[in-house]
Amino acid sequence: MAGQTLLPAGDYRTSYAADTTVFPTTTSRNMLILGIVLVCFAPYVLKEYALSLLIQIGIFGIAALGLNIVVGFTGQISIGHAAFFGFGAFTSAYLSNHHIPVFFCIPLAGFVTALVGLIFGLPAARLKGLYLAIATLAAQFILLDFFGRAEWFTGGSVPALAEPFSIFGKVLRGDKQYFYVVLAYLIVCYLLVTNLMRTRDGRALVAVRDHYLSAEIMGINLTKYRTLSFGLAAFFAGIGGALYAHYNQVVSNEGFGIDRSIIFLAMIIIGGLGSTMGTLMGTAFMVLLPESMEWISSSLSGGAIDHYLGLKNNISFLREISIGVIIIVFLIFEPDGLAHRWRQIKAYWKLYPFSH
Repeated sequence: MAGQTLLPAGDYRTSYAADTTVFPTTTSRNMLILGIVLVCFAPYVLKEYALSLLIQIGIFGIAALGLNIVVGFTGQISIGHAAFFGFGAFTSAYLSNHHIPVFFCIPLAGFVTALVGLIFGLPAARLKGLYLAIATLAAQFILLDFFGRAEWFTGGSVPALAEPFSIFGKVLRGDKQYFYVVLAYLIVCYLLVTNLMRTRDGRALVAVRDHYLSAEIMGINLTKYRTLSFGLAAFFAGIGGALYAHYNQVVSNEGFGIDRSIIFLAMIIIGGLGSTMGTLMGTAFMVLLPESMEWISSSLSGGAIDHYLGLKNNISFLREISIGVIIIVFLIFEPDGLAHRWRQIKAYWKLYPFSH
């Protein structure tokens, strides 16, 4: 009506740049910065055990982020991700033992692992679904066999040693110092992937997932982007594996089996496929879940439930079963992951009390 000013209502985005912005609001950006600042004080507040759990979440979160590029963003399937994680660990350990500074070993391990990922990603150009899953499973066993036989690279049956992290001649020892190394890599990796998804290549990866025939008609090279997704996934797996190697300073091929690959898959499914934030949430869930079940099983050990089940102080064997049950129940009732639930919670309070 004349003389009245119409106020915009709803979510107004008048440009493509506004639609692809990293932070939808200034408040979300400020809250993230505040969260990072608070996390920086963790070494001064938390005990060594809790700090080690945060380091594990950061390391596995980087590796799981790479798997989410393949499975969540590109719609491929990979059940051999742990092998690339291990390859990055062994590569960085090998380079550090040949007088290359650890500061450079970690990104170099990522690039070398990416090249290996590109090679094993070539079947993705012609395979999909169950056939691609079997191909990635074959890659898992090929690399595990390589780890066991290449004594010059992995040490064979003897665990490989990795030098402690150092920068500008200063060696960072202990969880309190290494925590900041992992945090720095975590922030950089997640910013890289978040911005990648805003680029033309990132949109092409998503297009391949959503409808590959339409993507091909639009001129997107399916072979290129399917293979590229495996290379990117291997790169971040290599970065995570390198951080894992220099954290433990000992690398053994026993920790990179198919069970670790399944755990990586569980991380991105529980957190939310195609969500960078969900990847970190799912990783935290999977790292803390065994610890929680261990505490519960220790509390129940020797009690009435223990004797009723006839286990007699062996209730800890139920820990793995309980973890599997929790994951299955979670996938049934929250198939879109923790990220989707978090978005619903934010939407509820944003519209409260008219959230219906």
